[in-house]
Amino acid sequence: MNSWKAICLLSLVIIFYSYLGYGILLYLVLRVKRLFIKPLATDSTYEPRVTFMVAAYNESAFIHLKIANTLELDYPRDKMKIVFVTDGSTDNTNAIISKYEGIELLFQPQRNGKTAAINRAMTTVDTEVVIFSDANTLLNPAAVRELVKHFAHDSTGAVAGEKKVIANKDSGTEGHGEGMYWKYESKLKQWDAELYSVMGAAGELLAVRTSLYHAIPEDTILDDFIISFNINKRGYKVLYEPKAYAMESPSSSLQEEYKRKVRIAAGGFQSMARLAALLNIFRYPRITWQYVSHRVLRWTLAPLCLLLLLLSNLIIVFNGGGYTYFILFGLQLFFYGAAYTGFLMAQHEMKIKYFYIPFYFVFMNIAVYNGFTRYVRGKQSAVWERAQRSVSM
Repeated sequence: MNSWKAICLLSLVIIFYSYLGYGILLYLVLRVKRLFIKPLATDSTYEPRVTFMVAAYNESAFIHLKIANTLELDYPRDKMKIVFVTDGSTDNTNAIISKYEGIELLFQPQRNGKTAAINRAMTTVDTEVVIFSDANTLLNPAAVRELVKHFAHDSTGAVAGEKKVIANKDSGTEGHGEGMYWKYESKLKQWDAELYSVMGAAGELLAVRTSLYHAIPEDTILDDFIISFNINKRGYKVLYEPKAYAMESPSSSLQEEYKRKVRIAAGGFQSMARLAALLNIFRYPRITWQYVSHRVLRWTLAPLCLLLLLLSNLIIVFNGGGYTYFILFGLQLFFYGAAYTGFLMAQHEMKIKYFYIPFYFVFMNIAVYNGFTRYVRGKQSAVWERAQRSVSM
């Protein structure tokens, strides 16, 4: 019984720390840091030459909006080169892009995946900074200026923008759950960057010092994750700029959102294997704690501990473990009951936050299990079919 109680308690601690405790501890550490260290001032007048790069595959339904949004960005036109790389596209994406002057189109018929396309396009970049942006996102006009101002400091290797999931009235439970999840993630990224560096940037909007970019393996699933951590490994910071943001609609259905989550989870396990050196706190003392707390635990021990907590708690209750464990088990049943209710509501496009929050939490962790299986079996290709998203914003 003592062994099961130890497993139960340890599982509870790991779950709490992974999803809430790290954020609380990070906030407290920052409160102390702010007393002694002032943040570096940024230079809003700094205007380096920039390449704005968009990797697109069969985006004819959205590409008009993306191009129009890109041309409205507030940055000197003579200092910003716009490149769209569309390898493998078979719809009207190329024909649409070709109608616009001032946009360089890179295309080859063979489709090798986004990472391969970016690697190829980067060989043509001769500007100080390159900004990656997804084809299905829209940026605020000041995004480029807000990102590049940080590169006036030599210690800055990359700057991540904020991702905003814009749920409309037609968005289902998955849309609202995704939106709330990203609000929490954005706050953690902001705090991570304030302490030292963002722990894995999102590719929707990412600016990189060109000289620090090195081609990554073409089978990489999470290119943005690997690119940003490769910069960390070289001793440079990845900062976070909430005033530069990318807006996108949520997945068009629960099935599409699940497909996306499974791919991310599979890519997470691949990334952890390739970034194993970051687990050595003696080699990377400024990164390891943040990396393990914010990323590694979320993809490994936390999902496992959810299952261990339920199983060990059940065994303890059946063996007369006492009221504390009985209440803990009851709370778990209530939580999973709420999650299942949220799932049933999602099937009927009903939106009640008290149910979709636990639903989305369980939904994400189930995707981690599936993603791990795909990674182990080698079934998650880097050449993937993107999740369909709602076009309207």
